[in-house]
Amino acid sequence: MKKPFNITIKKKSIVIVGFITLLMVYTLLTMLPKPTSHEGDNPFVKDEDALPMLIAHGGGNHEFPDNTLEAYYNAYDADENVMMETDVSLTRDGVIILSHDTTLDRKTTLTEAPIIETDYETLINDEVDFGYENPIDSSTKFNETATFITYRNYKNEEVNPKDVHYPLGVEARHDDVFLTTTLEELIKAFPNNYINVEIKQSGDSGLDALEATLDLLNTLDEEYNTFSRIVLASFHEDIYEAIKTHAQETYKSLMFSPQETTIRQFVILEKTRLSVFFKEPISVFQLPTTQQGILFAKESFINTAHAHNVAVHFWTINDQETMHKLIDVGADGIMTDRPHLLKEVLAAHEVSE
Repeated sequence: MKKPFNITIKKKSIVIVGFITLLMVYTLLTMLPKPTSHEGDNPFVKDEDALPMLIAHGGGNHEFPDNTLEAYYNAYDADENVMMETDVSLTRDGVIILSHDTTLDRKTTLTEAPIIETDYETLINDEVDFGYENPIDSSTKFNETATFITYRNYKNEEVNPKDVHYPLGVEARHDDVFLTTTLEELIKAFPNNYINVEIKQSGDSGLDALEATLDLLNTLDEEYNTFSRIVLASFHEDIYEAIKTHAQETYKSLMFSPQETTIRQFVILEKTRLSVFFKEPISVFQLPTTQQGILFAKESFINTAHAHNVAVHFWTINDQETMHKLIDVGADGIMTDRPHLLKEVLAAHEVSE
């Protein structure tokens, strides 16, 4: 038996009305004001016509050994307004030191040396040199002896602590070796610079490192304005969630960047123009230019982030062509291993404008 013609028309009408309603709701959602992720002025979002911030990755580890005080002084020589990027881990005796790795095998002559099982006091008393770049890959075990290579920069020049152009009144800590550097030393050495601090350890040691870092920032805040110029980061979800909890409950002005899960969430919402649903309380995205076929280095992505009062910093950029492209698309910051090279590129743009 055939269905009455008018019933078929009615069903089609309902489907059409439903589709139009959904389309109207979607359009409305895309037009709504975006939630503010960072409350108040965001120091990492540049002015519209300004150049990106120069961010020294580990202080610029193609010029000096990364995460050493000497590398940061070298970056400061390139640009007094440089933002310092660093990685931190907690030692066994409770000191937060700068290190890209959570072990010391690659950057020192120590082997089988997780930082959490090493004392800061020993590193200083033994004058352990962090001026090495050892050929350790993922297949190398920590108890294997690597071929130790004295640090050379990207020009294949051997460097030592005395080679830095130090500010007036500052002298090399040591004539021959690059001593371990603490986060406290970095904060005090550069009281006016922005600093990005990535917690490298995970699990219990990572959570302990985060607590020690926050205690340090809180202790130094009154004199060194730590909470207004330092942003925290971690690739580990447990550490990120702990950072977010501290920001919501204890340190209301704490600034931080997200890990991968949150970035993926934003990317999906940005592509579907539904970022009105993005409400993570972050201050800055720290991203490669592309990842897994997704292009981040484009004006639309940056503009959407800005609509949420979130800055966009790109890592790790060491070639002039990409530096120029990121300047053109409006990046807020460019992270590099070669701060002097990026400074030249920025200066060239400044002159041309």
